[in-house]
Amino acid sequence: MDRDRLDLSPDEMRTLGYRVVDLLVDHFANGEDEPLGEAPSREELEARLREDLPEEGSPPDAVLDQVEENVLPNTMRVDHPRFFGFVPGPNNFIGVLADLLASGFNIFSGTWISGAAAAQIELVVIDWLRELCGLPETTGGLFTSGGSMANVTALAAARHASLDDDVTGAVAYCSDQTHTSVDRALRLLGFRPDQLRRVPSDDRYRLDPSALRDAVAADRAAGRRPFCVIANAGTTNTGAVDPLPALADLADAEDLWLHVDGAYGAPSVICERGQKRLDGIERVDSLTMDPHKWLFQPFEIGGVLVRNAHHLRRAFRLEAEYLEDAVGEADEINFSAYGIQLTRSFRALKLWMTFKVFGRRHVATAVERGFEHAERAERLLRERPEWTVVTPAQMGIVTFRCEPEGWPSDRVDTLTRRLVSAMNENGEAFLTQTTLDGRPVLRLCPINPRTEAASLQNTIDRLEAIRGALSEAP
Repeated sequence: MDRDRLDLSPDEMRTLGYRVVDLLVDHFANGEDEPLGEAPSREELEARLREDLPEEGSPPDAVLDQVEENVLPNTMRVDHPRFFGFVPGPNNFIGVLADLLASGFNIFSGTWISGAAAAQIELVVIDWLRELCGLPETTGGLFTSGGSMANVTALAAARHASLDDDVTGAVAYCSDQTHTSVDRALRLLGFRPDQLRRVPSDDRYRLDPSALRDAVAADRAAGRRPFCVIANAGTTNTGAVDPLPALADLADAEDLWLHVDGAYGAPSVICERGQKRLDGIERVDSLTMDPHKWLFQPFEIGGVLVRNAHHLRRAFRLEAEYLEDAVGEADEINFSAYGIQLTRSFRALKLWMTFKVFGRRHVATAVERGFEHAERAERLLRERPEWTVVTPAQMGIVTFRCEPEGWPSDRVDTLTRRLVSAMNENGEAFLTQTTLDGRPVLRLCPINPRTEAASLQNTIDRLEAIRGALSEAP
């Protein structure tokens, strides 16, 4: 080891690397049997991890020991087969190896001159996603850190194309189920909160085209400038997909940019069931999707597609004098000119390698399992007389609550909240709650392809047992 050069010897690197690979292999091979992880108090983690900046350093094995003992167990395993909360992040080993390669070779994918092959791979994979969505060949895009940054990127393109960056009086529209990343994106782009109109959703928690049409008409009559509709391809709350064909018709008639936030739901277009639910996605002006959700990639990789790639370039291309050598030939793509980041990691490699190793058909089958898991959970719940399915399984999500006969709604709501807390404290599975129509509901999102049917059965059985204990408690 040469500490002054930050070097390890080849043997030291191999020994340490093999140990890390063994950890990862055990993690993937024995995932069902591992605990879900914990979220200790700040006080406890301060005691375990707080220390002064090391002056001389420690043996690598000792540092890795600390990672094994104090870091990995104290993070929630969002890729665990029994992690059913939020939107899980069920990655795959090929994607992990791709990230290792991209990180180890420190590939810079901001400019063609520094990462030509990385840029070409990104072009290829973006085009694969374009084809899956049925978008035209004029479409372009890039990979981002996640859906939040993808929404910023797409809406920046919409602002430039539709408003020439003048946001005065401009109004965007979305449903009351839209993710708050849209609010944040518009705020960063210079819009005031009152320039995002949240239209009430229908009884299926979808954006209502009729209500949207009325809102647009009212704003035009008041002298405002409607410019963008933001639709959902799978809401986080319920998995609802907004009526994309009707919204596309309205956007065409009103000359509005149609953006779809498909962060977790849009990747399901890879399978037949997803294609049916996402009818109309081929008509959007821009689309976001997160391969680190339903395409099973390690964090971070979000993506954005824009129907006319020139809108991205026109919105973001600003070239400084020190980047003159990076501009290159006309057909050399510099992704730094299509989004916010100049410094970009090689995110496309993991999705490219995953498709190359497993093929579209097997990735599609893995996505189909998410639909099937949620539908199985719904059937199991409907078999129990005191359990009510609030929203049926759609896009891999089902919401529900326990409603014992004769209980008033406030007592049911208290039970719902206590069920979530008790279930997660138990540690056998993890799920979350959300609020629909002002009331809490339990929510399952079982899209991990490594989840077994028995895990769903056991989770609902465990909820039933906890419900019995809580109902009898004073």
